[in-house]
Amino acid sequence: MHKSQILNALLLTVVLLASLQGTAFGSAPLQVKTPTEAEIERQLQRFASSDPDERRDALMRLGTMHRVEASRAAKIGLTDTSPMVRAVAAKAILSLNQAESVPALTPLLADKDEFVRRETAYALGLTKSRDATSSLVGLLLNDKEDGVRAAAAVALGQVGDESAVVALANVLAPNVAAFLQLKKIKIEKNEFVLRAAATSLGQIKSRAGVPALIAALDNESYVEDIRREAARSLGLIGDPSALPALQKATSAADPYLAEIALASARKIRP
Repeated sequence: MHKSQILNALLLTVVLLASLQGTAFGSAPLQVKTPTEAEIERQLQRFASSDPDERRDALMRLGTMHRVEASRAAKIGLTDTSPMVRAVAAKAILSLNQAESVPALTPLLADKDEFVRRETAYALGLTKSRDATSSLVGLLLNDKEDGVRAAAAVALGQVGDESAVVALANVLAPNVAAFLQLKKIKIEKNEFVLRAAATSLGQIKSRAGVPALIAALDNESYVEDIRREAARSLGLIGDPSALPALQKATSAADPYLAEIALASARKIRP
């Protein structure tokens, strides 16, 4: 027998004995972590830091992995003491399915921090879950901060639930949409909220939103951005009742509004 063969035989014997020894003592085979598991563990170790910036960065990394198990690990950040970390966690868990992400996010809509509420609203919009509609409508109608209400309006358009049209229409044009009037609704004055409401009505594409959009288009006290979005949304919905208002807007002093109105009118009647 050659020396190399003897060495190979001895090595094989050692391996077999080690295997038998492990079995005899009932020890489990060595578990080797996958690269994903190792990375999640690494980020969770970073999250244990007392530095909120380090915890934030760990959650951002978990979110960019776009893996369910990474997002599940990131849920730990939703209850962090730092508002910045909670806000980042809201986006980091979005690889979870709707059934898991929406219940996890919804409590943060009542967070004391404006930034957290706003980022959570955006995150719920990205879930596209209709289970989030009611909570987002409540945020749109009741939150004291303009940025949060605007985020809620944007999110409702992303979700695309027709049941949100009543709230969006009343925000955009409460006087015209009186037959849909909600109790104790406040008159919205913030242009970003109004523009977001107009845009979202177009995304939802419900004809129930047409009267409010026409009113917004005709309302010369509104800034041009709101009227432009109203014109664009009317084209997306495609209801013929919007044609007179769109045709009138084609001669508006604002050339961008006139152009959008013409394009929308052509969508309805080529």
